[in-house]
Amino acid sequence: MNFLKNIFGRILATWALLVFAITLIVMSIPIWLTSFVKDPKGTELFRRISKGWMDFFLLVIGCPIRVTGNSNFKKGQTYVVVCNHRSLMDVPLSTPHIPGPNKTIAKKELSKIPLFGMIYKRGSILVDRNSDESRRKSLDEMQRVLAKGMHMCIYPEGTRNKTGNPLKSFYDGAFKLASDTGTAIIPAIIFGTDKVLPNNKTFFVWPHRVSINFLPPIEVTKKEKVTALKEKVFQTMWEYYQQNAESSK
Repeated sequence: MNFLKNIFGRILATWALLVFAITLIVMSIPIWLTSFVKDPKGTELFRRISKGWMDFFLLVIGCPIRVTGNSNFKKGQTYVVVCNHRSLMDVPLSTPHIPGPNKTIAKKELSKIPLFGMIYKRGSILVDRNSDESRRKSLDEMQRVLAKGMHMCIYPEGTRNKTGNPLKSFYDGAFKLASDTGTAIIPAIIFGTDKVLPNNKTFFVWPHRVSINFLPPIEVTKKEKVTALKEKVFQTMWEYYQQNAESSK
């Protein structure tokens, strides 16, 4: 059975790669054109195009999408959205489905990939994780994103969680941003993406439902203590994951 599953998973991975490559070429032109539209409207156009693209892509590889908690985003307010990170499939699910224009913090290295890099940069604040100066500049850029009326999406675990626990420990960045600006945090829990792209397999895709669940906002007082805020968000996300992991399967 495992042998047949591995064969099918690699066939589906080939199909997914083919669909992604073809649609990437098609979508690159309208996405490139959004760069000529002033923010936040330009980024919102990018998000809507990306949402249509990713909804189609995930559907044709057998991954229906479920989104809950959109009503937690109040009109006219910006948020720091913090997501758990279990798979490379998380970003295609999170950024397009956050209601309203948003950018995500992302690794600079991936922006060098031809064509994909252009799209990757369009929706991201890039950071070189090996450079303290780059980290400081990225914090300033994220503050400017919020000031323009856009959300910031951050994965506070930093890298994919390959442990057996619901979450890895969080870095301070997202919570310092929220504290410095007094911006409320919306925790988001993603389920199913690690079933689609398992971390322990190479070139393997498996059809599975994926979901992103936006939790009620956690209000932040300007200059609130970062450590306490980080612990509060961590506990909120941990509890939600434990309570809902079984029903998400």
